[in-house]
Order: sequence, then C-alpha cells, then structure tokens
Amino acid sequence: MTDDAPRPAAALPDFLPEYAATGRFRYGQPRNVTVAPDGTRVLFLRAAGGTDRTTSLWRLDVATGVETLVADGGALSGGELSAAERALRERTRESAAGIVSYATDADARRVVFTVDGRLWTVADGAPVSLPATGSVLDPRLDPAGRTVAYVADRAVRLVDVDGGHDRALAVAEDDAVTYGLPDHVAGESMHRHRGHWWSPDGTRLLVARVDESPVTRWYLADPADPTAEPRAVRYPAAGTPNAVTTLWLYDVADGSRTEVVWDRGYEYLAEVHWSDSALLLLVQNRSQRDVRVLAVDTATGATSTVHADHDDAWWELVPGLPATTASGELVWSTDDAATDTRRLVVAGEPVTPPGLQLREVTAVDGDAVVFLASDEPTEQHVWRWRPDTGAVRVSTGPGVHAAAVGGGTTVLLSRSLAYQGVRVTVAGTDTAIASTAAVPSLTPRVRIHSLGERELRTAVLLPSWYDRASGGPLPVLLDPYGGPHGQVAVHATAPYLLSQWFAEQGYAVLVADGRGTPGRGPRWEHSIRGDKLTYALADQVDALHAAAAEYPELDLGRVGIRGWSYGGYLSAAAVLRRPDVFHVAVAGAPVTDPLLYDTHWQERYLGDPAEDPEAYRRSSLIPDAPKLTRPLLLVHGMVDDNVVVAHTLRLSGALLAAGRPHAVLPLTGVTHMSGTATAHLPLVELDFLDRALRPSRP
Repeated sequence: MTDDAPRPAAALPDFLPEYAATGRFRYGQPRNVTVAPDGTRVLFLRAAGGTDRTTSLWRLDVATGVETLVADGGALSGGELSAAERALRERTRESAAGIVSYATDADARRVVFTVDGRLWTVADGAPVSLPATGSVLDPRLDPAGRTVAYVADRAVRLVDVDGGHDRALAVAEDDAVTYGLPDHVAGESMHRHRGHWWSPDGTRLLVARVDESPVTRWYLADPADPTAEPRAVRYPAAGTPNAVTTLWLYDVADGSRTEVVWDRGYEYLAEVHWSDSALLLLVQNRSQRDVRVLAVDTATGATSTVHADHDDAWWELVPGLPATTASGELVWSTDDAATDTRRLVVAGEPVTPPGLQLREVTAVDGDAVVFLASDEPTEQHVWRWRPDTGAVRVSTGPGVHAAAVGGGTTVLLSRSLAYQGVRVTVAGTDTAIASTAAVPSLTPRVRIHSLGERELRTAVLLPSWYDRASGGPLPVLLDPYGGPHGQVAVHATAPYLLSQWFAEQGYAVLVADGRGTPGRGPRWEHSIRGDKLTYALADQVDALHAAAAEYPELDLGRVGIRGWSYGGYLSAAAVLRRPDVFHVAVAGAPVTDPLLYDTHWQERYLGDPAEDPEAYRRSSLIPDAPKLTRPLLLVHGMVDDNVVVAHTLRLSGALLAAGRPHAVLPLTGVTHMSGTATAHLPLVELDFLDRALRPSRP
C-alpha cells in the first residue's frame, strides 16, 4: 500500500506560530495555586493573555468569586536573570517571565517573590521592593511574615520585611559550595527544588550546604557564539561522585549553627518536612533501594529512624512524602506486592484500596490527607482520606485532575479530552478562576485504547478530514515519550496538540505508554530495571501492530517515529534495532550513552556501572551505530545542560565511523526545553518524515 489518502493542500497553516507564541497554549492558564489556611482566599499566577508570557499574582475571594490583581509582573520587570536562576528554571522547566513563583507566611496574607532577580513583598496595597543583596533566588517568608530568607551569590541571607535590614546567615566558603539551594540531581530527579526551610516558630532556619568539589567538571559552550567562554558546570554522571549535601540548623537571632547528623551511607537528601510535630528528613542510599525517614532533634542535630523501607529494584519517591497529620501520625506509602498497588499509608496502615495507584500527596489538612491517584492509568483524580470516611474521590468526570487545599476549601485544576486547556474551580461551588489562555485552532481527535495482551494505553489520532470508509492508506507516525515519570496517553487535550498537527498533514499518529511509565503499578514501573530499552521498544512495536488490527488504514509499510528526550532515545533505538518495523526516525535530545546522564536517575534503573556494566551496554545506542539502515535525523539543543549535546555527537561520530548516513540538526542557543525552536522545528521534522515515507508529496 503506497497511495496516500486525499489531503487538503494546506492543513492548519497558522497552528505552529500559535503553538510557539502561546507557550504551547499554556500562557494565561491559572497556575501555582495556594489556598489560605482559613479557606477564604486563593492566590494564583496568571498572564494577561494567551500570548503574554509575563505572569502576575492574583487573589480570588472564595465567597464572592471576585478576582483582584495583587502584583503586576510586567510592571515590576526590567532586569536580567542570573546564571543561577536560569539553571534553577531549567530544572523546574519554567519558561514564563514576570512572577513565576512565590511564597507566603503561615496565614497566606503576606507574599514574597522575585522578578528578574529583585525581591518584592506584598500584603495589603502595592508591592514593596526589599533591599536584598545580589540577584535573589527562592525567597521564603518566616511563618509570622516578618523576615525573608533568600539565596544570593551562593549564600543564604535574611532581610526584615518592615525595617529592611539585610544580613548574611550562611556564606559559601569557596566557589564549589552553595547554601540554600538543591544540588543538580535533587532538582532534576528527586522533585526537590528548595534548600532552606523555616521552623514553625520562625526562630530557626534549616539550610542545605552543597559541596560540589567532588563532582566532575564539564564545560558547555555555544558554538554559535565563538566569543563566549565555555560555561563550567558540575555534572554528576552515572558512576561518578555526587555532591555532598549536609544540613545545618541556624539560630536566626545570633547566627549560631548546629549540624544535622545522619548515616552518610544515605547520601541522597530527598525531602524535608517540618511541622509543629516534627522535623523529618527523607534520605536514600546510593542504590536507592533503601530509604529512611529520620526525625531530627532540633536541639542537638542528632537523628533517629522513624521508618525504614527497602525495595529490591528501587524505592520510588512519592511527591509530598513524608508528611504528618495534625495529630502527628506519619503519612507514607507502600508498594503492596500482593496487589501490585502503591498505597497510601497513615500511622503504619494502608488506607487506600488495592488497584488505586498513589501518585502524589498534595496536602495534609488537619487529619485529612488530600492525594492524587489513578485506578485507570490514563486518568488522575483527587482523593481525600479521613479517619472517619476513608478514601473518597473529590474530582468528577474523566480527566487528569490536581488540587490545592486549605481550611476545608479544595481548588481543582482539571484537564480533559472534553475541553481545551485547564479548568480551575472551587469544589462544591460555582466559583471558578478564569483562564486567559488562547484556544488552539485545532482540536485533538483522540481515541484511547487498551491494546494487546499487556493492555497498552494507546491514543490514536487521525486527520480531521479523513474518511475511514473511503480514505486510502495512511502512513503511521509514533509519537511517544515512553519512559519513567512520563505519560502521554492520558485523558487531556494538551499532550496531543502537536500530534494532531502531524495527523492533519496526512498521518495516523499513535501515542503509546509502555512498560516503565507511571500509573500501572510497581511491577510495571520496575520491569525496566537493568534494561531501559528492550521492553520499552517492544511495547511500541506491539502497540503499533495491535492498532493496525483495529485500524486497517494504517500502512505498516510506512512507519515513522519522533520524540524528545526519552522519546528521542526511543526513536533512535527504533530504527537502529527494529528497522523491520520503523522506516524513519526523528530523535530529539536523545540519551544515547547512559554513562553521560546523572547518577540519581540513571543508577535508579541501571545500577552502578562499575558493578553492572552490561546493563549500561544494553541501554546504550552507541554500539548499535553500525546497524543503521534507515533515515535518522538527530536534533539537539547546543546549550542543553541536562541531556548534553555530547549524546548526539557521540552517536553521530559512531555512525560516521561505521559509514552510516544520517542527519544532524543543531539548535543554537537551545536548552533541553526546546521552546525557542518550536515554531519551525516540526516543519523540518515533517519534511524529513515525508522524504522517507511520502517522497512524491510536494
């Protein structure tokens, strides 16, 4: 089958510029929602319009539904981001401008934030600039709202809100040390994006000291600017030393400090939880098979084990844990082997039913625990557990839901295939937070299936103009992520916008989640232990063949695949290892050599490369270079500090050495977030795919 189905001459010519100008239609969506502890007010960030990337701080009155502008991010901007803040934003995948994060006091009445490195505070009235030193990172208010702790020039500093007195609390001893910030792997792989925490009474500050001197120094350059010096970064690649993170308790009044001491065999500090009942740390050993919840004696810095757990594969960190209820009970998780379920645990007892997979703990509101969980992997719902009611689902309707809570008020952030964008509503009321985001010029036409013996969740997208009854065969494009911590076959429209654009060009697009992706239980996630590629690729092949059985219009003689990051890795592997199935690939920012990726992420799945080098060989694409017989386009941002461009260059070098033709597209000035190249990159990908699969197309 080689003939194409009839196709409009120009399909959606305006979509790609819209997609880029609107930040993938995210600008203008309400975000960073905080509910006041009394439940009467809601703080949130939102841009003025769908093409405005500058976000401002807003407040919603729950009783009246009235929204008030608290601080205009555009009016306060004007500086430049420091290198440290650019690195922090890369870890959090932040592409907006203006006010992109904020922190509050205990009552959520006073707020602090930065705009372009300047420190601001606001309570009632206009925002006030505080006299901070240097370019400010991660400001945090003490619970009473009197003092701000922030990071500048690798030091933690304090500034009084009323008097404006600014002073240093923890100063870096040399250029390899930072105070108050997470290390690279904490920010990239552990969900932890902060490095200092106030005590509940505001008299102490817990500060992380990160010593990067053991970490290998890498040099990143932008070849497009030969006048710029290479940037030196400390990157802990698999099998190499990590940064050394220690914790120190500072007395805010006199600056004295006490070291928090624990078994350094647990070198990863994954989380900190400081409540009225306890100061808890979550630490992991290097293999990530063992974790401990430690209680800190705040007088001496000594620690004691509250809870310990072990998993023969790895212990999966759940965002929001550990936590404690108002009565002091530990909130935790367990992987129940008998039912293959990650369950919520309170006071040592599983409190959620088998089959309901815990995703995240959002908040503990008194003795109630609000959490995100799935009983169907394509959906995510908000649940509330209470001792008297058990676990009760809060969100309604199919979709991907999240929440913010406080004082009995729950704000739902909901996405669904039934509508575009995000809907933000106060549960149980008619109150909603408006979105100013632009509406896409296309609507994804998604059918989600459970395919094959493993019930692979797979979305199928066909052109809107295609008639299944009379249309001709369609070339197929797989559009996966396919790796840990990433789902794309979900019940929401946003992940499919670009997939639908490719479909409109005359492709049948498949989006499949295979083994290793979240939401299917611990065994599903752990199945990739020791081999990150074989099963993930096999599941893409199985999803393709099962979809073709349901959709005879899929032309298995013309199959392409595209992806970014893990999806790029999977795409390159597809044409290298399964050229019998895949005929062309576009691989964006692929991790071609697992030895070039970070310790916490890579060793979680493949172990120590010194102990199991075969696992790294199985998961590397470099040895496969001589096998290439299909067209392959490698795309990479030249200043990517997460998946460095060396991944693509090493594979390209191996391909060249083996005499295998291929193409490389360098993206100048682009990091792992490919937003600056979004507008036209899909056109280049489409041209490459068409040349292989539809050479007669104009």
